[in-house]
Amino acid sequence: MKNLTFKEQCIALRKQDKTLDEIVSATGRSKTTVYFHIKNIPLSEKKQREISENSRKRALSVAASRRGKSLRPFKTFSTWNPKLVLLVSHLLFDGEIKKKRCVYSNRSEALIERVQHLMRLLYDYPGHITINSKTGVITVAYYNVALSNFLQQKSEEMLTCIHTYTKVLKREFLRAFFDDEACMDYSNKTRRVRGYQKDRTILLLVQTLLKTFNIESSIREPNEIVISGKTNLEIFQREINFSAGVRINPNRTNSRWKKNLEKRALLQMAIDSYQS
Repeated sequence: MKNLTFKEQCIALRKQDKTLDEIVSATGRSKTTVYFHIKNIPLSEKKQREISENSRKRALSVAASRRGKSLRPFKTFSTWNPKLVLLVSHLLFDGEIKKKRCVYSNRSEALIERVQHLMRLLYDYPGHITINSKTGVITVAYYNVALSNFLQQKSEEMLTCIHTYTKVLKREFLRAFFDDEACMDYSNKTRRVRGYQKDRTILLLVQTLLKTFNIESSIREPNEIVISGKTNLEIFQREINFSAGVRINPNRTNSRWKKNLEKRALLQMAIDSYQS
């Protein structure tokens, strides 16, 4: 591949069924740079099944190696469904999947309860709850090394393959992203949904998935994706929307709305404000 351009190398490797991480390793370039060139070239179904099966085997291997060490059991999965995509996405966006624990933090009781409910699909034990009295942020943490290892592998698998999944699964990924990472800007001059994410690769992925629903967006420096315009906002509301119970923070010093409003209500107000 010495005579190929970097773009051509990425495309050639992808057509050989190489994952994002494998292409990054082969080229020595960043994930963001590589992803831009391969985002529209899906992995084969065989490769996706292989990735899923390898994740399952690694998780079982870790569990087996820790038997007799007070490891609490959990369920594994090889096939994605909407609830599993939603759970793992929340842990990625407003959470952490670390070596010894999975953590999710949010001010929204509705979202905390959602994550707790979804986690019961895999794990029968309740998470440890803490509340920051100053910020109002609630944290639920699950301490299980093997579970964390498994979910880390599944999160990597999902990020690699989500653009090849059905619209139903893509919708749940976007739903988690905008519930966790986005705000609704509405004033006399501004009507837009803004999503924040420090990993630009994620922003590019979100932008690609939005196009599946005919929603146009822009990525702005340093780390935000923006949806604006009446048509885009209407499609976003119809296809994704903010979840019920997800509210703006009225206590922020720069908050225009000193009310405990749901983000979806503010979105409706913004859409209604356009002149017919």
